[in-house]
Amino acid sequence: MSQILRDARRYEETKERQISEEPRPEFHLSTRVGWMNDPNGFSYYNGEYHLFYQYHPYNSHWGPMHWGHAVSTDLLHWRYLPAALAPDTTCDRDGCFSGSAVTLDDGRHLLMYTGVVRETQPDGSQKDVQTQCIAIGDGRDYEKYTGNPVLGEKDLPEGSSRYDFRDPKIWRDEDGTFWCAAGNCTPQKDGRILLYKSTDALHWKFEKILIQNGGRYGKMWECPDFFELDGRQVLLVSPQDMLPQGLEYHNGNGTACFIGDYEKTTATFIEDQNQAIDYGIDFYAPQTVLAPDGRRIMIGWMQNWDTCNLHSPDQPWFGQMSLPRELSVKNGRLIQKPIREIENLRSGRICYKNIAFTDIIRLDGIKGRRIDMELTLRPKDDREMYQKFAVRFAQNEIYHTAVSFRPRESILKIDRKFSGSRRAIIHQRRSLVNSVGGRIKLRIILDNFSAEIFVNDGEQVLSATIYTDLTADGISFFADGSVCMDIVKYELL
Repeated sequence: MSQILRDARRYEETKERQISEEPRPEFHLSTRVGWMNDPNGFSYYNGEYHLFYQYHPYNSHWGPMHWGHAVSTDLLHWRYLPAALAPDTTCDRDGCFSGSAVTLDDGRHLLMYTGVVRETQPDGSQKDVQTQCIAIGDGRDYEKYTGNPVLGEKDLPEGSSRYDFRDPKIWRDEDGTFWCAAGNCTPQKDGRILLYKSTDALHWKFEKILIQNGGRYGKMWECPDFFELDGRQVLLVSPQDMLPQGLEYHNGNGTACFIGDYEKTTATFIEDQNQAIDYGIDFYAPQTVLAPDGRRIMIGWMQNWDTCNLHSPDQPWFGQMSLPRELSVKNGRLIQKPIREIENLRSGRICYKNIAFTDIIRLDGIKGRRIDMELTLRPKDDREMYQKFAVRFAQNEIYHTAVSFRPRESILKIDRKFSGSRRAIIHQRRSLVNSVGGRIKLRIILDNFSAEIFVNDGEQVLSATIYTDLTADGISFFADGSVCMDIVKYELL
């Protein structure tokens, strides 16, 4: 183990003891100390889920990337382990960037990650040269492969940028062959995903360009994930610098899902549908794991690159992951539902049926900041459509965050401008949802400083972080017109 990694482990252990008891997310993984971004190495190994993450232990802002490490048996209760990787070799001296994990035949745990070396250009500027590296270990400690990097400039197809070559997602086929998809782009910043093949996960051969953006969705494509699901093939990517396309994609760094078919003999992916993965404000760089029971489970970084650097550097930690989500494909669409394990946290069930109202109402027992709440909405009279419905939560006389629905346009909006933010950050996002006759189902999960809204049993999800004082725990409902509502609400403990 290098001295750099020893120092990082010693620091995080010491710093953790110095962080005062303060509210954190209860069932979303947050960083141990310092800074967290992309999930890495999401895997099931030796009876535990392992989740690594981009990590700068020494500061709550982005810095030289390490890999943080946590384990769980249920994906809701996490236990921190010592940092797994630190920038300590000639291949990664300026950062150990995102990657993935797989189990080898001999039972060892292999991590594949992007090593970064900063290179001074002729004009004096600097660029990050990115290569793919390997570390192998036992689920606690990892040794970097002496043959690193295992993929570099020589392994890139013609017209590839060596400065944008990152985030390898490794998996294993039924015949034992290892595959890897990595993000890349051309020098003109047009994103694409490269496919590599190996018999031992150490020696790799370029196969083909799996998919080319062609200027459609943003520029560089980051953090690919590629898997079979319900008889279809799914590709997840995180494009940078996107332009909006109606309400399907938003400005900035976003997420995209491509669904199609995959011909394994020729390694050909034929996409036929695409969609945003999350329609809210804070979600990026998702990664999936195949659970032992066959579920495909996804987790993402619950943050937005355009809003994540406004906090004080004195803050001892920053960053959290999304709620893990079970994935399926239905009618050509990616469906996301909260992992079923969250039902084990439920208590204090409160139920109301056929609540008809106009204007503003509050209901006894409906409040809280760690809740699982299901709403089913419809017009009170099918002959008279209501104009708008809204639910406000994390609410008191000063603060609230709102989710509103306009049935005539079938538009759902999340709005956190009154959540306590003092900056002109992204406050609102809108989504076009399925609704017939003003009917819609919403499942709202709150965990202290976040809200995730699952629409129509997972057809769409809107995620947002909020930093409202926890004393603001009220919930109210608003209707312009006559709405009939069923509601079931649980505390999550």
